[in-house]
Amino acid sequence: MPNTANPRHLQPIAVALLAVLPLLAVLALSLPAQSDSFADERAIRDVLTTQQAAWNRADIPAFLQGYWNSPDLTFAGSDGFVRGYDGLLQRYQKSYPDAAAMGQLDFSGLEVRSLGPDAAMVLGHWHLKRSIGDAGGVFTLIFRRFPTGWRIIHDHTSAQKQTP
Repeated sequence: MPNTANPRHLQPIAVALLAVLPLLAVLALSLPAQSDSFADERAIRDVLTTQQAAWNRADIPAFLQGYWNSPDLTFAGSDGFVRGYDGLLQRYQKSYPDAAAMGQLDFSGLEVRSLGPDAAMVLGHWHLKRSIGDAGGVFTLIFRRFPTGWRIIHDHTSAQKQTP
């Protein structure tokens, strides 16, 4: 019969519980954050899916709805920097004047990384299938959460030589 007056046999169990309880608390607190991060990633991917569909309809204004409509928006590409939403609209309209120049857009290899509760970075590849010749490359997007949803606040897009 155990000695109930001296609970020394319970000490290993108490030590184990004290070690496990903080880990359980951390896990419990991180679950909502994980589900939020999954929801955030899904929302960001939805922005890109919506942009791809708009591009493939040759609808540049709808494509740009995924961007922050601000003079502080930035875009970096082979021609240098473009600042502001209006500047980006002009760049796209000049570079892609018609549906043939736009082609069909496909994003691939997307990696969404949280930069905090209201910011994320997306790495990926883009490819345009066009009758005038395919184009493609890589991009880095910085997204920020606004009351209206996730928007791109910075885009760095680079073209890569296409192999037939």
